[in-house]
Amino acid sequence: MDDAIVHLAALTAQRDRELLDVTLAQGVLDLLGSVSVGVHRLIGREDEARRWLCCGLARKGQIAVSDPSWVDLHALPLQGAHPLRERALASRLPEQSGPDADCAEHVMVMPLPVEVGLPGVLEVHSAEPLSVRAQRTIQTVLKVFGNFQNLLESSQRDALTSLLNRQTFDATFLKASMPVAERNADHADGERRSNEASAHWLGVVDIDHFKRVNDGFGHLIGDEVLVLVARIMRQTFRHHDRLYRFGGEEFVILLRGGNEEDAWGAFERFRINVAQYPFPQVQNVTVSVGFTEVRLQDTPNMAFARADQAVYRAKHQGRNQVLSHEALVRSGMLASAEEHIGDVELF
Repeated sequence: MDDAIVHLAALTAQRDRELLDVTLAQGVLDLLGSVSVGVHRLIGREDEARRWLCCGLARKGQIAVSDPSWVDLHALPLQGAHPLRERALASRLPEQSGPDADCAEHVMVMPLPVEVGLPGVLEVHSAEPLSVRAQRTIQTVLKVFGNFQNLLESSQRDALTSLLNRQTFDATFLKASMPVAERNADHADGERRSNEASAHWLGVVDIDHFKRVNDGFGHLIGDEVLVLVARIMRQTFRHHDRLYRFGGEEFVILLRGGNEEDAWGAFERFRINVAQYPFPQVQNVTVSVGFTEVRLQDTPNMAFARADQAVYRAKHQGRNQVLSHEALVRSGMLASAEEHIGDVELF
């Protein structure tokens, strides 16, 4: 019992959403003394083939790891490749199997709490079948895990759109702006690293003439527009891109990977998707987007200010467009990369 309390304390002390699953896997492994414990979640849109992402894997005598969230989606196993996990998710009950030609161990799969987060399972590999007591211990740990996950999610997400909130942005951004070597060292005990040293791009999105929507159609319709824009964001960007609502009609997107042209293409697809969407009553809604590359040693405010400059320029140039801060500096439309513009809202 004392060991269980210690591991539950470690679990509920975790504030990093990406490392919470790693902590769960390591805690269950330590409690049971099993061969390995994994936390696997389904990622991908519901309208496409979904795949298993290893969010935490602990093996006896080894450091717990996870797949990086930006791993190539097509390199991950398809949902149907693990029927035991599928059955556990479908039934919401534990599923188990004994040793066979594919696996020399006993396997117990339990569904994770479903209230928030991606659907997933806890998978335990052991030399012997788990006792009833061990299964009850896991179920208790999963209940605490689910309750804590709910609290963590509610504190980190915008109540209206369910996107990440402003308070969560700083911690996520600081990870992205750390030097690659430092990120690798910092996560040596919690994340399997990709060899790709990709850039990050910060985009600021502003809904054009949003005040007119609220004034002309009312705040309920305005809220519906915000919810639908958030939905379009989820449908447009990749599973590992970070999507935030900063308040009002302002959204922020943190992209990983690619060059400036790739980033522009991603933001442009989003702009087009919004412009083509038939919003109820309002019909036509457009967005202006400004973006910048996240630089080493950037603070959140520094990168945000550069992207905000590009949004400011997009507003002045007619709205409904995507502009790169770096491209504006190269063209001479901005005096310097260090120029700052105060908080300005254009309607």
